[in-house]
Amino acid sequence: MLSRRRFIALTTLGSAGAAGLLNSCSSNESLDTSSLTVVQRFPQVLVPGLVRAPISLANQDGVLTVEDAKDVPDILTAVLVDVESGAEIASGISATRHDAGLAAPYWPFRFTVEKPGIYTLVIDGVSPTGAAVQVSEREQILVPLVGDAFPPFDTPTVADARGVDPICTRKPDPCPLHDITLTEALALGKPVLYLVGTPAYCSTSTCSPALDGVLKVREEVGDAAAFVHSEIYTDDTLSTVAPAVTSLKLTYEPALFVIDAKGILVDRLDAVFDEVEVRGSLEANSLLV
Repeated sequence: MLSRRRFIALTTLGSAGAAGLLNSCSSNESLDTSSLTVVQRFPQVLVPGLVRAPISLANQDGVLTVEDAKDVPDILTAVLVDVESGAEIASGISATRHDAGLAAPYWPFRFTVEKPGIYTLVIDGVSPTGAAVQVSEREQILVPLVGDAFPPFDTPTVADARGVDPICTRKPDPCPLHDITLTEALALGKPVLYLVGTPAYCSTSTCSPALDGVLKVREEVGDAAAFVHSEIYTDDTLSTVAPAVTSLKLTYEPALFVIDAKGILVDRLDAVFDEVEVRGSLEANSLLV
């Protein structure tokens, strides 16, 4: 049986695996993109509608770092293929490189899928193997979905840790996103950004930069939105998953839930994201005046 952390690593890093994330070679003088493979950076918790599928690229040594990928185009294009029929569902899909605060760049593809099925996202100029994209019926996915009313939850705060210690593993100091609960944030009548992840123990090395990116956006928007962070585990033994995680049926980390002023989930950034994409989500959903 897979441990939870091994499951998280496999579902968010794809075939390259978590171990190779920062192991790619440092020299990239003659990069041949056709020899690169696509690395899935998203969990398979997708439903019909607008799908977000971030990917990274890897060579035989592992996922390309920012330095390794300096000769990779900033914009990648792709086609989406239905595995069963072989038909192209969408073509000319594009994604722009994101790497603010990250060791490895990623490209967050977004495209619309009308029905459940198994698809392959094939990146132009890269190995045709692509990334598997499983789109399920809405009722099969337990994580909150875009369009859902987001469920309130009394997350740990400085005043009441609710059995979680530490309430934030950010170093050297805890983050300032634990003053109010998620329940209280949702009652404010303003957009809410709710981050679930563990900076100190993240299995994919993306939770800490994700939190840093969210904090930078918070500095920019001030009181126009509420920001809340929850840890993955109840303590530093990593033996018990925190109630904040089980309440959302999460099997991966980090996850950022972007919620509008009416309490409706309008976007979900899974597994890997940077401050640029967080800011872009707020703008795209008209959450800031």
